[in-house]
Formats: sequence, C-alpha cells, structure tokens
Amino acid sequence: MDPLYPAAVTALTLLLYLVVTGNAGRYRAKHKIAAPAMTGHPDFERANRVQMNTLEQMALFLPAMWLYAWSLSAVWAAAVGSVWIIGRVIYAFAYMRDPARRGPGMTISLLAQIWLLGGALCGIGLKLV
Repeated sequence: MDPLYPAAVTALTLLLYLVVTGNAGRYRAKHKIAAPAMTGHPDFERANRVQMNTLEQMALFLPAMWLYAWSLSAVWAAAVGSVWIIGRVIYAFAYMRDPARRGPGMTISLLAQIWLLGGALCGIGLKLV
C-alpha cells in the first residue's frame, strides 16, 4: 500500500478541521463569548456545532479510511475520503446559513463513511480467510 493519497486526504481533513476551529474562535471573539461558555450568539453556536460535529465525524472517518486503504485500496480510500471532505464543506456552509439545510452535506459525508467502514470490514474479513 502506498500511503501517499490517504495521507494527503488526512492532511486536508486536518486543514478543514483547523479552518472550522478558527471559524468558531472567530465568532467567539466577535461576539465576546468568554470561555468556557458554549452558548451565546447564534453565529457562534452554529460555528461551534460545525466544529464539534466535524471532530465527532473524524473519529470514525479517519480510522475507516486508513483501514480501507490498508485492506483494499489506498487510491479508492483517498477518493472516497475526498468525497467525505466535500460533504463536510457542504455541511459547514449550509449549517452556517441555516442548520435545517445541513442534510445534503451530512448525507454525503455519512455515505462516504459507511462505504469506507463497510469496505474496511470486508477487506479485513478477506485477509482473515
């Protein structure tokens, strides 16, 4: 397995997380919401939710992508991982505008995660037999 492509997707995922974290911090400062408060202005609450949801999803996405890369295909893992990133970007923009419109981005990233986890489980199973 050549880890170059999954590594690139991992780096882009970390960059995405850095951007959404910075966005949450920017809104925290803009609306003078002192830590440790997690509520306040709706702009901050949406940005904070995007940050935390992205972190929550990364906990499943990254191991699933790497297991898929190891057990089946690094290129396909990176391709599906790129779809996950696109879904998260769509989710973030939609959620910041109107949380009720987060569905398409959430669905894209969820389907990518399911593909990666399912593929990883199949690939590991094939290696076991």
